[in-house]
Amino acid sequence: MLPPNTENNQNNEKKIQVVSAKLIGTYGHVQQMPPPILPEYAFIGRSNVGKSSLINMLTKRRDLAWVSHTPGKTQAINLFGIDDAWYLADLPGYGYAKVSKVARRQFSAMMTNYLKQRQNLQCVFHLIDSRIPPQTSDLDFCNWMGENGLPFVTVFTKIDDRKYQKGLHVNSFKTALAESWNELPESFLCSAVKNIGQSEILQFILKVNANFVPIALKE
Repeated sequence: MLPPNTENNQNNEKKIQVVSAKLIGTYGHVQQMPPPILPEYAFIGRSNVGKSSLINMLTKRRDLAWVSHTPGKTQAINLFGIDDAWYLADLPGYGYAKVSKVARRQFSAMMTNYLKQRQNLQCVFHLIDSRIPPQTSDLDFCNWMGENGLPFVTVFTKIDDRKYQKGLHVNSFKTALAESWNELPESFLCSAVKNIGQSEILQFILKVNANFVPIALKE
């Protein structure tokens, strides 16, 4: 990822961009994943929230993450290497009714193990559809991450859609979440169609990366 040009602070965020992105592998268990030597960021949300489109927007790749017309298509953890400097983990979507109960339990166990055991996980990007009212599953997942001490931010997707209604549902979600939180997590507004939110998210990742200490060095 190219860092911002310190000679021109006004345009710093616009100059942040991903140079290289590649699929490292697809994993069904956290134990199968590469050693935790690079900072890692997980992207997760309800099925059809626009996760693949957002990942492609962040990396400036059309098909790095495959955009499926079938919700719930991602059934394992897809790990991408970004600029040989950090990992992006694409986690299975949740909340798709047509997925069997057995599959849902398997996905739940896999994600729980990953989120609790992945030592280099720096932050979870929780994607939320800005066009719809607050969903119980999204609120519950935020609360679960808080209860388990997982660092996360919320990413409100598809704000270019007319159903966005000037942030009506975003504000409703924050209000609902505030009932359980003294301080709300950081949030981002995004549109993969209009390329909104890319620089802000990459700037956030760049700042976190600057403080990352590899697990081996900690020991």
